[in-house]
Amino acid sequence: ADRFAAGGNLYNAVTLRGALDAYPIASIRDVKSKGAGLDLKALLGPWREKRVSVAGRALSLDDIAHAIMRPEMKDPRVHYMCNCAAVGCPDLRFWRGATLEADLQAAARAYANHPRGLALAPAGLRASAIYQWYADDFGGAAGVRTHLASLVRDAELRAALTARPIAAYAYDWALNDASAGKGRS
Repeated sequence: ADRFAAGGNLYNAVTLRGALDAYPIASIRDVKSKGAGLDLKALLGPWREKRVSVAGRALSLDDIAHAIMRPEMKDPRVHYMCNCAAVGCPDLRFWRGATLEADLQAAARAYANHPRGLALAPAGLRASAIYQWYADDFGGAAGVRTHLASLVRDAELRAALTARPIAAYAYDWALNDASAGKGRS
């Protein structure tokens, strides 16, 4: 638990440092990675650049989240730990090993019960793109629904998870800074 808490805190600190170093920016995807060359995916955001060294090993944000935390933790709630500084992310938190299980559950519940995570939409449900991008971590599309149903407090929304399709996935990449939400729809 201490290792995963430290991993989440490291990921978040490195992300925030990258955003602050590049500020002012409109989106975390505006952070440019050095040495990306013509790799467009590497240019869009800080995720692939080796930005921190741990025990002599240079790591990127992708290394921390996708090569270390996800494979070792084998828990989809890792996606509530790693915050990319975007409005669409789960809330930024400080993680502690001693309370990790309860904190992960609280983070999952908070996100699933916020419109950023799941909301009723005219054609069905609108869910965070996190649930689409990492559906396999949740056990596929059915696992995403089961996961969300275990967290959602609103009875109408919980019922919609079994009766209505997830018609859209969305993610707000705008930088979650002091201006977040001002003048946005």
